[in-house]
Amino acid sequence: MIEAMRERVVAACDGASKGNPGPAGWAWVVSDDSATPARWEAGPLGTATNNVAELTALERLLAATDPGVPLEVRMDSQYAMKAVTTWLPGWKRNGWKTSAGKPVANQELVVRIDELLDGRSVEFRYVPAHQVDGDPLNDFADRAASQAAKVQEPASSALGSAEPPPSPDTPKSGAPRRKPAAAGQRAGSSSRTIKAKFPGRCLCGRSYGAGEPIAKNGQGWGHPECRTAEAG
Repeated sequence: MIEAMRERVVAACDGASKGNPGPAGWAWVVSDDSATPARWEAGPLGTATNNVAELTALERLLAATDPGVPLEVRMDSQYAMKAVTTWLPGWKRNGWKTSAGKPVANQELVVRIDELLDGRSVEFRYVPAHQVDGDPLNDFADRAASQAAKVQEPASSALGSAEPPPSPDTPKSGAPRRKPAAAGQRAGSSSRTIKAKFPGRCLCGRSYGAGEPIAKNGQGWGHPECRTAEAG
């Protein structure tokens, strides 16, 4: 393992489920010294929940890294992180049952992760997903897991796989932020002229009905021609 000669390893893992439950996949990525992906792996899970995918990603990451080297794990799953850092000790004391006496969900994966964490130094760091200029390792793992869920095929740096495609959920860096849609305007509409959802009155004093074209002017919404006249 390339981690054996290093003092600390920074990594990220993520899971994806298209439907929850639905076609699912997992992925992990280990960085090099410049915090860019050095090696990574992703794989399919068939039909599974998002929580199973998230835990599987962590389990595969722990199994693929040197237990003798301190590890930082970046994740965007609150559930997976709390499961192994907050809830796990209590679950063990209760014989792998919750405080309500019910069996721990995804117990087999949680037990396996507990075994892999035993005796090693692991720091968990929460990073929010799908952020402009967000954590690059988490973004890579997110994209790889999503791709694995979609195509249901394994991929990795060892296989020479191409870098996973960009996520449509992550805004591009430097892209202009959309303003909130105004009353009656559909979110994401690029046209300044829309159809009114409700009847109203233009600044010219004349009314307009639902379904009629309207445009925003200095005092609200009204006839498109009144907006042009005002602008001139």
